[in-house]
Amino acid sequence: MKPKPDLAAAARQVREIYAEWRRRPLERHCADLADCCRFRQTGRTPYLTRGEALVAARAWRAAGSKEIVTPADGSCPFLHPSSGKCRIYDGRPFGCRTHFCAAAGGPANRNVVRDLIQRLEEIDTRLGGNGASNLPSAVREALEWLK
Repeated sequence: MKPKPDLAAAARQVREIYAEWRRRPLERHCADLADCCRFRQTGRTPYLTRGEALVAARAWRAAGSKEIVTPADGSCPFLHPSSGKCRIYDGRPFGCRTHFCAAAGGPANRNVVRDLIQRLEEIDTRLGGNGASNLPSAVREALEWLK
């Protein structure tokens, strides 16, 4: 029988990757428009590795929520319906951090993030994943692991 993965260690490693991203000398400025959080409108939904989903699920639980409900308008389930703010901003996935939002500077160049993505993929493999899945599904699964 395979040993159970150390979820706390995996979450720490993902947060270290996020911290490294913040230290990179790139001009990125979230304008808090939340346009990128309106998945149906943009036609884009972030895909998360298992480690990212775990960090997002832990942040969601810390915010007092236990399930993922996709809003009728197709927005991110973490987007607060009245304030338009991310309810898990510190735990948001890598795709949300590297923005495809033009107001924040457009998408990060793949060459600049390749090493970080590879590290996220390595954590995914250690957690038994086989690639990223869409945000709502990935976080729903991670919430099940935390039960």
